[in-house]
Amino acid sequence: MDSRTKGKTVMEVGGDGVAVITLINPPVNSLSFDVLYNLKSNYEEALSRIDVKAIVITGAKGRFSGGFDISGFGEMQKGTMKEPKAGYISIDIITDLLEAARKPSVAAIDGLALGGGLELAMACHARISAPAAQLGLPELQLGVIPGFGGTQRLPRLVGLTKALEMILTSKPVKAEEGHSLGLIDAVVPPAELLTTARRWALDIVERRKPWVSSVSKTDKLPSLGEAREILKFARGQTQKRAPNMKHPLMCLDAIEVGIVSGPRAGLEKEAEVASQVVKLDTTKSLIHVFFSQRGTAKVPGVTDRGLAPRKIKKVAIIGGGLMGSGIATALILSNYPVILKEVNEKFLEAGIGRVKANLQSRVRKGSMSQEKFEKTMSLLKGSLDYESFRDVDMVIEAVIENISLKQQIFADLEKYCPQHCILASNTSTIDLNLIGERTKSQDRIVGAHFFSPAHIMPLLEIVRTNHTSAQVIVDLLDVGKKIKKTPVVVGNCTGFAVNRMFFPYTQAAMFLVECGADPYLIDRAISKFGMPMGPFRLCDLVGFGVAIATATQFIENFSERTYKSMIIPLMQEDKRAGEATRKGFYLYDDKRKAKPDPELKKYIEKARSISGVKLDPKLANLSEKEIIEMTFFPVVNEACRVFAEGIAVKAADLDIAGIMGMGFPPYRGGIMFWADSIGSKYIYSRLEEWSKTYGEFFKPCAFLAERGSKGVPLSAPVKQASSRL
Repeated sequence: MDSRTKGKTVMEVGGDGVAVITLINPPVNSLSFDVLYNLKSNYEEALSRIDVKAIVITGAKGRFSGGFDISGFGEMQKGTMKEPKAGYISIDIITDLLEAARKPSVAAIDGLALGGGLELAMACHARISAPAAQLGLPELQLGVIPGFGGTQRLPRLVGLTKALEMILTSKPVKAEEGHSLGLIDAVVPPAELLTTARRWALDIVERRKPWVSSVSKTDKLPSLGEAREILKFARGQTQKRAPNMKHPLMCLDAIEVGIVSGPRAGLEKEAEVASQVVKLDTTKSLIHVFFSQRGTAKVPGVTDRGLAPRKIKKVAIIGGGLMGSGIATALILSNYPVILKEVNEKFLEAGIGRVKANLQSRVRKGSMSQEKFEKTMSLLKGSLDYESFRDVDMVIEAVIENISLKQQIFADLEKYCPQHCILASNTSTIDLNLIGERTKSQDRIVGAHFFSPAHIMPLLEIVRTNHTSAQVIVDLLDVGKKIKKTPVVVGNCTGFAVNRMFFPYTQAAMFLVECGADPYLIDRAISKFGMPMGPFRLCDLVGFGVAIATATQFIENFSERTYKSMIIPLMQEDKRAGEATRKGFYLYDDKRKAKPDPELKKYIEKARSISGVKLDPKLANLSEKEIIEMTFFPVVNEACRVFAEGIAVKAADLDIAGIMGMGFPPYRGGIMFWADSIGSKYIYSRLEEWSKTYGEFFKPCAFLAERGSKGVPLSAPVKQASSRL
């Protein structure tokens, strides 16, 4: 394959008269422009050859196709796509060339048929699949729509309701379900896949099997009135679930046109919508996130050294609390044997009980069988001492945020664990150099910071000190991938990347409340912006103990720019500690449903009198836009410090860390990407103005001031003399 091309197809014509066209574009046979061009060329040749009776399309190395090459969307957005390749993705290729061809085609599907891959298969006259194949249209999660006819063919093959579910949730189905739905014509073992597909294609030629044009089918479509009701309901649910995104609604428009006005009108509407959505800001953001997420695994000076990850055969976890049990759950779910250590039988029993409850939740939801539950639980063993640590390959400490306790644990680990064992801490704020102060094994000490609940949250923050070896980082990146986390490697400092970036988030909200803003309006505005919940609801969820412990670290290390509010300590004095006590910023009923508490005012007034902050009519009547800016611009400011100090190598790493660790809305692209969409000059001017009025908390850092004064993007690479990495 020419190094300048991205994939190809090859065609072989057998003695039976079947031309087999194979898609080749490792690793998932994505449909690049080169693949589509080759496919068109091979297909036209097959149609013109008299020795070819029928065509089978398949993918190389056990994968049909993972979909359209997403880098093409980047080209569309930048306007760098060159002709004639742009023409090769028009609907005519699939609709007129494949579906309307005078020779039948059959898709032989193994592995993946996602996005454009499934759309290509649906344009064939039949689909034969191996049992493990995944079939789906995940385009909406990338900010685009199925633009290869998926909006028209899927409803005609599986029915409107199921098609909407598959498209709007981006969830694939397995082959057997696809068969029961009518998406797949037959499911056969992988070894028989190609033979069956060839025979099926010849049976169509001989009229022993039906010659079906998917786009012309109508038997699965509901009546027009029923279809409109289904689509109306889908629109309502979509607006409720994703109020800030337009492209799902635009996708529904294309589906509706096809049902009301016929498939040709629907395909034309789909093409029109597909060309519009790539220009949306949300689409640009989601595509940025797609590439950035894949880029987190590339760490300069670490992953480019040719180091292979060592095999981690057994992991030990110290502490069976909420975090330790969550980490243990994540590990055993990925078949890692785990030893869970606690200080006494009672705590150990409680820790193992939490892991069991995590897995039983899956059994109840039907995502895990009882047999799988028992097999997974058998990987977990309890311990009250370090004797069983003598053959572990990695230890993750997950005890409370107490420096002296952690120091003692790491000193003990050095005595009991083998020389190669990775010594990791799940600390969320404490400097790792302090934790490993009493050890001589600085090169194998690393941060493995999970986010709660650890078996669900997708981020793993890998924290590297100046001493941590590259091998240890490579090993932990591999573990992160295997337990289905997105690992982000960051440098060592108080709070690391996520907690450090977001420590001003709650503090800014507290400041606004003490100045007279309504906390419930702030939460509402932040939720509307796209965060899972507002800062006050979040404080209740994590608990005031955690909030104070975390804030204390920042007050000690960044006192000059920390806003010290007394609201939470005052509430704690009255035994209010958040959701766990049913009283915090909100009141909670038996079902943990939150409602505002009128008593909150007295704590705010008391805190205001202690801090000496005066009511500010301007801040008491902020618009939603002003609430967002005054809450998030301090976060952008701290993210700039983190980036400038080399805690993160790439601004995109901070984007992914914020999205996956704090729930920053992915359709805004991450904190740095969002900031650049607003403009560094504007953010700098606002922070500068607020700092003159309200003090150091808002003062723009040198990095932001320099870039903001010149209008330079905040995410532009930093020239650093020495990075923390």
